[in-house]
Amino acid sequence: MQVLAKAEAVPGQYWQWQAAAPLPSAPQPIYYVHAGEGHRDRPPLLLIHGFGASTDHWRKNVAGLSQEFEVWAIDLLGFGRSAKPAWQYSGDVWRDQLHDFITQVIGRPAILAGNSLGGYAALCVGAQRPESTAGVVLINSAGPFTDLQGTTKPDPLRAVMGNVVRTLFQQDWASFLLFQYVRQRSLIRKTLEKVYLDQTAVTDQLVEEIYRPSCDPGAPQVFASVFRTPQGEKVDVLLNQLQAPLLMLWGEADPWINARERGAKFRHYHPQLTEYYLRAGHCPHDEVPDQVNDLIRTWVQSLPK
Repeated sequence: MQVLAKAEAVPGQYWQWQAAAPLPSAPQPIYYVHAGEGHRDRPPLLLIHGFGASTDHWRKNVAGLSQEFEVWAIDLLGFGRSAKPAWQYSGDVWRDQLHDFITQVIGRPAILAGNSLGGYAALCVGAQRPESTAGVVLINSAGPFTDLQGTTKPDPLRAVMGNVVRTLFQQDWASFLLFQYVRQRSLIRKTLEKVYLDQTAVTDQLVEEIYRPSCDPGAPQVFASVFRTPQGEKVDVLLNQLQAPLLMLWGEADPWINARERGAKFRHYHPQLTEYYLRAGHCPHDEVPDQVNDLIRTWVQSLPK
């Protein structure tokens, strides 16, 4: 089933998320989109974007999948059109946001599909909030691993440089200057051109969709939080906890990760997963949406009813 490359984003709405203690009590407006009709014999899909992206990044998938599935896409707290409070951001925060959204808005367990950072957030839900999860789809998923022996591999140079960077970006002025640099439209385009194999997929619309949320109040503080928040639970620990079905999709041309090597790590800890490798970069759901939609569609329909 083919999808127009310039599929329009579905108009969205807001949900007021009341986070549980110890997070601040003020409700946070969370943006989401909803398309398609619910089906008794198949679970809804919840699409979760990566760092710096938003629901807009899923427009081709919403258009392609909503003809056969009930599809939801959500802006994580701190991104897109959602609120950007000065919180300490982590996988736990996004896990709880997604779990509450599934419970309060969708109303039944969903298949969570996430790209990059969104994949890590989806895995956190799948592993630690199983009552919300009908399945997990990870697309070039991010997240820290321990090594196969269960301890972090030593790397003195990386440790020293990491400490220098963390110390520097504890300073508001330093993180603000870096944020102002990386959010330039020209740099966004250059970054996308590096991580997309198909250069024609890097459009003015895509650049603008990533640039626009960076102008929101609070966006610099969200960016700075990346350097100040401790790493979350390790991916191998989460995989060992995961009971739901898992589909892994990899863009093999991703310059940020070695897809085959990273895929082998996922398979080591969760050998029952299903996986496919695609001729694409870091965001295959946007670069080769028809292939990704078909693989998700076929996999979901193969799950036990």
